[in-house]
Amino acid sequence: MKAGSSGVLTLDELSAYLKISKSTLYKIVREGKIPCQKVGRHWRFRKAAIDRWLEETKPEGTSGREDR
Repeated sequence: MKAGSSGVLTLDELSAYLKISKSTLYKIVREGKIPCQKVGRHWRFRKAAIDRWLEETKPEGTSGREDR
């Protein structure tokens, strides 16, 4: 089975998906700002919940795209 194909992401997979460092993601997790579950010693993230969270936390007036 391909990693993440179940709709559940590991910390490494989510870090790549969000294009942020693992240390930044750990900080967001510790602060309780992102939907996640701890399974044993490992954090797991439901992709659908992350996508909803991204939409809900998107600043108003942005299209979600970076302007360069």
